[in-house]
Amino acid sequence: MLTAKQHELIRFIQERLEETGISPSFEEMKAALDLKSKSGVHRLISALEERGFIRRLPNRARALEVIKIPEDATPPPRAVAPANDPVASTVASTAPQVPEAANDVIEIPLHGRIAAGAPIEALEGQSSLPVPAALLGPGEHYALEVSGDSMIEAGIFDGDFALVRRTNTARDGEIVVALVRGEEATLKYLHKDGALVRLDPANATHDPQVYGAGEVEVQGKLAGLLRRYH
Repeated sequence: MLTAKQHELIRFIQERLEETGISPSFEEMKAALDLKSKSGVHRLISALEERGFIRRLPNRARALEVIKIPEDATPPPRAVAPANDPVASTVASTAPQVPEAANDVIEIPLHGRIAAGAPIEALEGQSSLPVPAALLGPGEHYALEVSGDSMIEAGIFDGDFALVRRTNTARDGEIVVALVRGEEATLKYLHKDGALVRLDPANATHDPQVYGAGEVEVQGKLAGLLRRYH
C-alpha cells in the first residue's frame, strides 16, 4: 500500500511522461509535492522502485519509467502515432519512451571521516554532500570522507568520499563500513570465519584486522565513490 505522497509522485511522473515524454527533474518533483529537499524526492522514488512501480533507466539521471500504477491511477503513457499512418502507429505503440538525461543531484548526509587504515572514531556530522542521483540505487545512503591508504588497490584513496548504502548485513568479500567495538569505524573487505570477523585491506603493506564476531557491526556497504580534483 502506497502513502499519499507516493501516490502523488507516481501520478505526477506519469502525467509528465504523457505530456512531454520526459520524466520530471528532481527539482520539479520537489516543487510539485511541496517538499523541503530533493532527498525527500529520492526517498519516495527509492520506495516506489523497491515496490516495483517505477524503475530508473541505466546511466541516466532523469530517466524514470512507470512499470505499474496504483489501481486509482490511469494507465502508464504510450506513444501515439498519427491516425493516417498505420505503420508508424504500430511502431510507436511498441517502442519505449526514452527520457532525456539531466544532471539531477540530491544531498545525502555526510558523517565525517572514516579510516581506510587503522580504525578511527566515526564522526557524526550534520553536513551534507551533493551527489549525482545516477550514482545511487534504491535504499538510504550516506557519505563518509576516506582517511588513509589501506584501500588504494581497490581504487579508494585518501580524501575520496565513500557513498554508502545503509544496511546491517553484507556478504563475504563486500566492502563495508564496519563499526568496531561500538566506537571506531573502518572501510574494509568483510570476511566471516565462524566466531571471528576479518577486515581485509586492499594494500599489501597493511595487515588484516581480526575481531570477535560480536565486536564488529556492519553499518553499510560501499555503493560508489566521489573524488574531487584540486
